[in-house]
Amino acid sequence: MGVSAPGKSTVGTQLAQHLGVPFLEGDELHPAANLAKMASGHPLDDDDRRPWLASLTEWISSAAASGRGGVAACSALKREYRDQFRRTGADVWFVHLALDRAVARERIAHRKGHFMPPRLLDSQYAILDPLQADEPGLTVDASGSPGEVLAAALRSVAGPDR
Repeated sequence: MGVSAPGKSTVGTQLAQHLGVPFLEGDELHPAANLAKMASGHPLDDDDRRPWLASLTEWISSAAASGRGGVAACSALKREYRDQFRRTGADVWFVHLALDRAVARERIAHRKGHFMPPRLLDSQYAILDPLQADEPGLTVDASGSPGEVLAAALRSVAGPDR
């Protein structure tokens, strides 16, 4: 989870491969209207996110019911979204890939072919509810290389509480 550009997709793909579980790129569940809205420089609101959150919640439920689990890369910026995922009854563990705003802006500026324009980054930081102590998960500094971030994510998933 996290704002745009900390490496959620890259690290999530590698984490899923390492764990031998399915991977979901959460952006693929956004309705076309949401992608177009963001691409045009307009942030999503909760009404826009509702169908996306429902699809993510369904995927989490299905992954848990399969007995295999999975890794999903998604923003999950608000606590209420993460609570919705946890209400599935799945053993959800969040890895918040935290990134300094300036570094995120730099990374977004160098991306090719992504729908998320740099000017929407501030709207993501404005609504970000960092993981709280009572939420299952860990915050990982995403400023390092993808390998360093993956190693920290793996330690998080395999940590003493897991």
